[in-house]
Amino acid sequence: MCLRGYGEIGKLGGMKRLPPPIYLVCCLTLIGLVPLTALATDASNAHNDPIAPVILGVTGILFFAVLGRFAARRLGQPSVLGELLMGVLLGNVAYFFGVDLITVLREGKAVFDMVEQVLAGTSLEAAALDTLGMDEAATVLEIFHGPYGPQMVQVAHTVDIFSRYGVIFLLFLVGLDTSIDELREVGGDSIRVALVGVLLPFALGFGAARVLMPELSLNTDLFIAATLGATSVGITARVLQDLGRGRSREAHVILGAAVMDDILGLVMLAVVSGIIVSGGVAFGNVAKTIVLASLFLVGAVVLSPYFLRYTIRLVGRLDLIEAKMFISFLFVMALAWFANLVGLATIVGAFTAGIILHDAYFTHWGDHEQHSYTIKDLIMPLEVILVPIFFVLMGVQVKLETFLDWNVVVVAAGLLVAAIVGKLACGLVVSRGTNRSAVGIGMMPRGEVGLVFAAIGKGLDVISEALFSAIVLMVIVTTLITPPLLKFVLRTQDRTPGAAS
Repeated sequence: MCLRGYGEIGKLGGMKRLPPPIYLVCCLTLIGLVPLTALATDASNAHNDPIAPVILGVTGILFFAVLGRFAARRLGQPSVLGELLMGVLLGNVAYFFGVDLITVLREGKAVFDMVEQVLAGTSLEAAALDTLGMDEAATVLEIFHGPYGPQMVQVAHTVDIFSRYGVIFLLFLVGLDTSIDELREVGGDSIRVALVGVLLPFALGFGAARVLMPELSLNTDLFIAATLGATSVGITARVLQDLGRGRSREAHVILGAAVMDDILGLVMLAVVSGIIVSGGVAFGNVAKTIVLASLFLVGAVVLSPYFLRYTIRLVGRLDLIEAKMFISFLFVMALAWFANLVGLATIVGAFTAGIILHDAYFTHWGDHEQHSYTIKDLIMPLEVILVPIFFVLMGVQVKLETFLDWNVVVVAAGLLVAAIVGKLACGLVVSRGTNRSAVGIGMMPRGEVGLVFAAIGKGLDVISEALFSAIVLMVIVTTLITPPLLKFVLRTQDRTPGAAS
């Protein structure tokens, strides 16, 4: 309507009709004035409501997410790719022009760690130097000492929380499309994929670190190897949804492997961290991680049905929509919290909640097949708003200037080869009749999991700034190349029915 209206105004005014791309630019420019103003000006101009900066900041991030999604769809690419690249573009261009909010968002967790140290009694300057380093600390301190520093931190923290909610809801919806029976059906494939997907990248990463950086310590090599074994299923899950393949065998193999991959990755991280901190493997911590993870998964599957039936009976007086919304939200958040409690990622709890909960539990309101709204229908609006914020934020935190060092690029290239080959090999161990290329590519992105592992290594002082940049480049490239490659192999399979990959 906006484009059509703009064209009609041009004709009424006697102007030559502009081509559609010009209409598009004009409309997007006008629409973008509000969020651009929110990002580029002081956070509280003429606003007395303390929540106003948060509203404007989150709206600005969401606007660019929608713009990235629109551009990707216009080019025939998965929307997640557009959101990620829009985040990279926004983060680096806005940082160049000195937009305070983007500067704070680019530092991510480091800024929040700095605030925690300040609240614990450390001076602001000392906390900034400890968490950010000399160059970044000077920039962030200038923002903090400005009139709107607290508002910037408030907005950044809110955006971070929204993004975390987004990835939780994404994996919950993926779980809703996956049944336990379907996971059992591909259980053998998932176990093999998870084992190869952790052990082979670990071995290749260790070898690449030894060859490219022989001067580094054994501890550093081990941590680099552990980082390469990580997998971020959020990217793959989104692409599979975009392509309408969320219920395919390949999706079930990848998602099942991702749950096991998370457990194996945490065990590996516990082993490596134990070696670094204590000089030897703490077998007690390793055993504790394995036992707690196993208890969580088994306990959730066995006990949750009893909990759900009892809780749903308690809310029997509510409307169907209220009951489904409340129960779904409480259940997914409870399992996400329990997963984090035992040392797993919150997204593992969210995915587990999705495969357990289904509409058939709500029999108090009649046959679930006759319900006007499914759980997925009700949760989808939350996912549509929050998930794009997550992917844009991940792109914003990509610092392109760290890749100007040639040594960093060479090291990153070696780690990238090891990361890609190690995950592609996952597809070789699945059963015949499964798209092996799709499984291998689906396990490729490291995403937020790889960044978390790298950040832990940096916190343990075994990964330098330059090496951290190389790992970040590996994480970003594996994340960015997955959507188009996965789309290509699945579309190729669709055009050649029965072809084995």
